[in-house]
Amino acid sequence: MEETEFIWHGGRLIPWKEATVHVMAHALHYGSSVFEGIRVYDTEKGPAYLCLQSHLKRFLDSAKIYRMNMPYGLEELTGICREVITANGLKSAYVRPLAFRGYGPITVYGNDDPVEVTVAAFPWGAYLGEDALENGVDVGVSSWTRVAPNTLPTMAKASGNYLSSQLITMEAHRHGYTEGIGLDASGHLSEGAGENIFVIRDGVLYTPPITAAILPGITRGIAIDLAQRAGYEVREESLPREILYVADEIFMTGTATEIAAIRSVDGLAVGGGKRGPITEQLQKAFFGLFDGTTEDSKGWMELV
Repeated sequence: MEETEFIWHGGRLIPWKEATVHVMAHALHYGSSVFEGIRVYDTEKGPAYLCLQSHLKRFLDSAKIYRMNMPYGLEELTGICREVITANGLKSAYVRPLAFRGYGPITVYGNDDPVEVTVAAFPWGAYLGEDALENGVDVGVSSWTRVAPNTLPTMAKASGNYLSSQLITMEAHRHGYTEGIGLDASGHLSEGAGENIFVIRDGVLYTPPITAAILPGITRGIAIDLAQRAGYEVREESLPREILYVADEIFMTGTATEIAAIRSVDGLAVGGGKRGPITEQLQKAFFGLFDGTTEDSKGWMELV
């Protein structure tokens, strides 16, 4: 991780190395934290957030699901996110807002512990590697399934949910894959360890529904919109594992991942074993938002 000068923590900007918490903070012991990942892109008009308001609304929704009393509202969080970019002089960045239950009674209940908020920003390239954008990556279906309904709410971007992601990713790396794919409790496709997944077959885009234990990704929503804008049919429905083996193209989406091609699953080549034409078209449309070649008709970009 490339450190920057300041982190917003405890109501103010402080030096990066001073952004610390007590070892008895509730979140360290019980996983009581929620977070977001947001991209800032260097555009011709200056640094701009992608879907800042959507991310911050999901941040507040995640806290609400876990009954965390957030000390800041949408307008205040927007100002904080802008401030941390300006203070660090960043033109592009990955931004990480985090809310967690801090130091207080060490009980599972947690509602008597103060909720603390931190916002960090730092440079970060493509999550799955720059090569993933053009040549694609190799993935494997994990033996670990995503959480079952009525266990942990997957609509919340909660840190504890990523224990599942860690198991999926670690298993994938042990088997020589770049990333893993999880199935839901019924054995249908869910998502990657930190990405949503799209399968293309006969010109139609398929993606698992939110009932498949997925996080409703914001980049996922952008990809759906761009695909429909280009005239493609997009279907959100339950998908069997084996559709991965007969797909023409597969790609993953996420704020950190952006839009990354999948070239093989479980050792089987996807299509021609490289990025397919529809994936490439959607990538160009996505990155075109930042150089002006794609019209931002939905107001996704917000200047810092």
